Amino acid sequence: MYLAGDIGGTKTILALFDQASGPHHPLFEQIFPSAQYPSLTAIVAEFLAQHPAPIAGAAFGVAGPVVAGRASITNLTWTIDAGELSAALGGAPVRLLNDLEAIAQAVPILEATDLATLTAGAPVAGGAIGVIAPGTGLGEAFLTWDGTRYRPHPSEGGHTTFAPRNQIEKDLLDYLHQRFSHVSYERVCSGIGIPNLYAFTRDRLLQRETPAVAEQLAAVADPTPVIVQAGMATENMCLVCRTTLELFVDILAAEAGNLALKVLATGGIYIGGGLPPRVLPLIRRERFLHIFRDKGRFSELLAQVPIHVILEPKAGLLGAAAAAMA
Repeated sequence: MYLAGDIGGTKTILALFDQASGPHHPLFEQIFPSAQYPSLTAIVAEFLAQHPAPIAGAAFGVAGPVVAGRASITNLTWTIDAGELSAALGGAPVRLLNDLEAIAQAVPILEATDLATLTAGAPVAGGAIGVIAPGTGLGEAFLTWDGTRYRPHPSEGGHTTFAPRNQIEKDLLDYLHQRFSHVSYERVCSGIGIPNLYAFTRDRLLQRETPAVAEQLAAVADPTPVIVQAGMATENMCLVCRTTLELFVDILAAEAGNLALKVLATGGIYIGGGLPPRVLPLIRRERFLHIFRDKGRFSELLAQVPIHVILEPKAGLLGAAAAAMA
């Protein structure tokens, strides 16, 4: 039996797997409110008390950087230690993975129903694969072929400096520089970035706001779900919200193209995270492919790169399960 987890500041998902069923089919799965527990070890103990089993190995995708087998979780006071977890599991080997590394681990075993393909491209066998995932933040990772299988590698590429493509995006950069000393891609291409794009669209582009949406935004702690819902509505769509989402998708396309060049992703680009499936009709537009490929002399190369959107909401858990069984 193998234990896998997807660990975030809001919730922790744990599941048990066996080799015969594989990582796509958990035998038991449970969600825990992270903030109500003092540590991941405490959650693991409660889970295994309810589902007792000898553990042969475990892996956990965590929302934060992993250094020397230790990780701190954003928005929690926990420090997760692989050695401590291993001791609690009777000496079973434990791997800690950055959450994007966990999603990357899942990419080679994703099934056709887990994906929406934007372009099949012409993938090169064994070519590097890039993964970009706008969720609460912006995560980036990549995979390389070692001659036998794909190996994932984490990065903090979402924190690289935002580079505008046109006058509107130059104005956006100037607007955000008034608030932030460093404007990263995460500031403009993630759940925490959507409100920044909304404020710019409202204040600089359209100079207006939909009263009903403004009222909803004033009443919530997290404005992003309101903006996404109002921008994708088929009736009474908010123009400020729709323009915000279109700007978000443009920036995502450009940065996905940047990532493809940085890692020479001839094996494909996979777009994960919670936001892309919610704005998929905008991503499916030909405009996305045009911006992705708009890289001057390398446009022809990028036209061959396959692009997929990951629809599987538990890709991180799937990847952690695959890592535990590896």
